[in-house]
Amino acid sequence: MAQVELTVPDLGGFNDIPVIEVLVAPGETVAKDAPLVTLESDKATMEVPASEGGVVKELRVKIGDKVSQGTVLATIEAAAAQSPTPPTPANDAAGIVASSAGASEEAAAPRKTPPPPATASTATATTATTAAETVVDLVVPDIGDFTDIPVIEVLVAPGDSIVKESALVTLESDKATMEVPASTGGVVRDVRVKVGDKVSKGTVIATVATTEAATAAPVATPTAPTLRQAQPQLTTRQGDSRDNGTNNVTVSSSKGANGTASTAVAQSSPVHASPAIRRFARELGADLSRVQGSGPNGRITRDDVQGFVKTAIASPAAAGGGVHAGTTTGLGLHLPPWPSVDFAKFGPVERVALTRIQKISGPVLARNWVMIPHVTQNEEADVTELEAFRKQINGERKDVKVTMLAFLMKAAVAALKRFPQFNSSLDGDELVLKKYYHLGFAADTPNGLLVPVIRDVDKKGVVDIARETSELAAKARDGKLGPADMSGATFTISSLGSIGGTTFTPIINAPEVAILGACKADIRPVWDGTSFVPRLMQPLSLSYDHRVIDGANAARFAVEIKNALADLRRTLL
Repeated sequence: MAQVELTVPDLGGFNDIPVIEVLVAPGETVAKDAPLVTLESDKATMEVPASEGGVVKELRVKIGDKVSQGTVLATIEAAAAQSPTPPTPANDAAGIVASSAGASEEAAAPRKTPPPPATASTATATTATTAAETVVDLVVPDIGDFTDIPVIEVLVAPGDSIVKESALVTLESDKATMEVPASTGGVVRDVRVKVGDKVSKGTVIATVATTEAATAAPVATPTAPTLRQAQPQLTTRQGDSRDNGTNNVTVSSSKGANGTASTAVAQSSPVHASPAIRRFARELGADLSRVQGSGPNGRITRDDVQGFVKTAIASPAAAGGGVHAGTTTGLGLHLPPWPSVDFAKFGPVERVALTRIQKISGPVLARNWVMIPHVTQNEEADVTELEAFRKQINGERKDVKVTMLAFLMKAAVAALKRFPQFNSSLDGDELVLKKYYHLGFAADTPNGLLVPVIRDVDKKGVVDIARETSELAAKARDGKLGPADMSGATFTISSLGSIGGTTFTPIINAPEVAILGACKADIRPVWDGTSFVPRLMQPLSLSYDHRVIDGANAARFAVEIKNALADLRRTLL
């Protein structure tokens, strides 16, 4: 038997990367390419595979250690017939799987595994072969009875390097959301679909150039798409034990040395999951050693993790301690379970699935309402002259329709400049005061509310703001808003326009600290000192975070907006 040191291969320029998971233990038998540790930088999550198989004799790293190329992770006892083989550049490229942080996390490529046996239902990828490379069409495989399914996300772009089973696009029917994986790895040459296109079995998603050896009649057998319900991200509950009816399920998390929540490793054998799934499980506080994988070769999928957490949360909560203030691992409310009622026994019912937007926004709204101490300040602004001016502008211009929202934004910026704490975010014990003014506005769409963002409102005129809000609202209704269109807001306005209402309590859009609501303006009798005169009054509702803003400043801020709307010349001061 030979002693072999397993080291960190070339990480592509990354150095001093923290270890967030140790996936093996002394005495375990590992196979070649089995993951040893998970690393996480500020840009990517990486699994480091074993360059040789054997029995682990010693671990040289622990969670929190920082490693670079050449760092020894473990020593193993390999078979005498096997000579120690240092990692090669080819092994580096195939063995380390990196997943982008943030919005691209779901599109990360899983670790390469042997393909499942071909069946009659698997799709065949057509190829065009050259002496140096093979260009492969990546097509939609057999997706059951689904046809003409809309593309809601394109997860790759020309020039991207992908591995087999990388997610290419996300599809959403009225029943399920599906990620279509790549049947082979390579460099993306061309993307043939865009958001909104409808695809079926055999539709070409993209083409990739691969340098793998070509055969006379290459046949790719793509893995079936990953079916998953479009579930929102759940809040982790620290140390919260729940019973799923068959065995106790512990949903727990801890902080690693780099501040990233990580699940305890308690499995007797390595967990078969990609870095993206491991990170997703950590965010939910799910112990992957308790999750049953349904993917190829027992691989744990996103759907497996979601199902595990849903089962745990649906069961009655066990008693336990609360969570320290300031942490992000859970609320620790220990509320009684949600009532389960058979509504059909009282009369006819109809079940309608929540839209994708409702599934995503619902938990976020609940979190914001519970965790932010909301207070709402109501005010009325006299917009009689402003409405006359708005109608005059619309009569003179035919290229754009100016709405009251554009004036509300200009008035809000004037108030934000005078009261900078309203243009801030709470970060621990510090208040982050922002020197830019990006305003979000609630857009009503057939599938629910979205919040596009107008950037640098302080540098734009009313007509420019009106044009941009109109364009973004149209994109929202058509389902074409991208993440960049809805990020970076410092303050939000929710205008009910001509729908109606007098006052309401808008929910603050965290991490912002305030939101302005506006209802329908109505003609009301107003006393001018000598008589009642008809004036157009605009109801305003300002919700604010009482941890950051006190009632007196909230009242002053609302009055500032009221005065600016009554005489927009004040915004020039």
